[in-house]
Amino acid sequence: MLDAVVVGAGPNGLTAAVELARRGFSVAVFEARDTVGGGARTEELTLPGFRHDPCSAAHPLGINSPAFRALPLERYGLEWLHPELPMAHPFIDGSAAVLSRSVAETAASFGPRDAGAYRRLVEPFLPKWDTLVSDFMSLPRTALPRDPVTLARFGLTGLPPSTWLTSRFRDERAKTLFAGLVGHVMAPLSGFATGAIGLVFALAAHARGWPVARGGSQSISDALAAYLKDLGGEIHTDYEVKRLDDLPPARAYVFDTSPTALAKIAGFGDYYANYRYGAGVFKVDYALDGPVPWTAKEARTAGTVQIGADSTEIGTALRAASRENRAPEKPFMITVQPSIVDPTRAPVGKQVFWAYGHVPSGWTGDLTDALERQLERFAPGFRDRVLARATAGPPELAARNANYVGGDIGTGAVSGLQILLRPKLSLSPYGTPHPAVFICSSATPPGPGVHGMSGHNAAKAVWRRLRQS
Repeated sequence: MLDAVVVGAGPNGLTAAVELARRGFSVAVFEARDTVGGGARTEELTLPGFRHDPCSAAHPLGINSPAFRALPLERYGLEWLHPELPMAHPFIDGSAAVLSRSVAETAASFGPRDAGAYRRLVEPFLPKWDTLVSDFMSLPRTALPRDPVTLARFGLTGLPPSTWLTSRFRDERAKTLFAGLVGHVMAPLSGFATGAIGLVFALAAHARGWPVARGGSQSISDALAAYLKDLGGEIHTDYEVKRLDDLPPARAYVFDTSPTALAKIAGFGDYYANYRYGAGVFKVDYALDGPVPWTAKEARTAGTVQIGADSTEIGTALRAASRENRAPEKPFMITVQPSIVDPTRAPVGKQVFWAYGHVPSGWTGDLTDALERQLERFAPGFRDRVLARATAGPPELAARNANYVGGDIGTGAVSGLQILLRPKLSLSPYGTPHPAVFICSSATPPGPGVHGMSGHNAAKAVWRRLRQS
């Protein structure tokens, strides 16, 4: 009998398996698709030689993850590549605000009226960032906070809506960039704890940057899988699990799946009936005949580029997708251009480009034209660079990855109390009604992102049970 079986070979499932195998437990992973990866995959979606990331592409949470930093993933091929600028937010007039590794450079891009306010916002947390991120991403109750005072101060700053936090800024440049940071998790700007979301992304950039993985996000998953195999773990692909009886006998079962999928497989009925899924995304992967022709020079050297004319436009787009059940006319966009630091991703002289906008859950329309009209506002002539495109709306995303219910790449709405209390109101969010069954997906704290911390935290709950039995 195995000690643990993990269902789903995304970053969280693989991290949970690695953590258990490191502690001497026998582990096997079962994945429905023919390769490991989940939200961290790389595929030729457009033309031969163009390697795209179907989901996550830039990894501020990955390089800052306490779980990943504790593992020897570099020995297994993971290499972080840093663009000159982690992120840029261009404006219609050809200028841009930036999120740089340097707090001073970032503050200067906001203008003199907001530079001091931004420094006062982030500088108190940066010297204690490693402890803070470990405490923040281990909530709730998987470990006692190492610095409860700093964690409490962060909570007081970040728990109010982001609109409250950005009220300290006087000009639109800082407000717009920060609104875009919140938009990474598809949360309305006025929501609970959205200030914390924006602050985490900003601090992550200052601490270690927003890198891409050389060769694509698949490198993260492949490194985890290779390490797991060296630890004696097994990985079985092309193995769809429809019920618990499909799995071999084990002392514990760990699911890197959506809560509703777990409930169906394990027979939990309506246990997760109140769990909410959020807005979906419409994503386009581009093969380009050269770099994006950004008007703002800062955007040409940034790994990630946010697209939204101002904070009002961004807020309108987020509300349309998440609350008004309609596709925005001017979508807020997140784009990534890996080729500026990784020439292995495309043929010589060409580039891959990654972009998405928000749409209602389950939306079946085509947002391509609206996205490209937005891009043309900030990069005139963009369409002339397009060699090929691969589009994926909510139905296609959900078909590729069953965790993306309705196209929700966060595996659950990041809004209201569900930002912190997911998938249920519980001090043991990784447990389920069955004492031997656990959940470790992005539906559990600390939530979405390629960081492995949900798997890391769930593994703690699993090994406590295994040592007791």
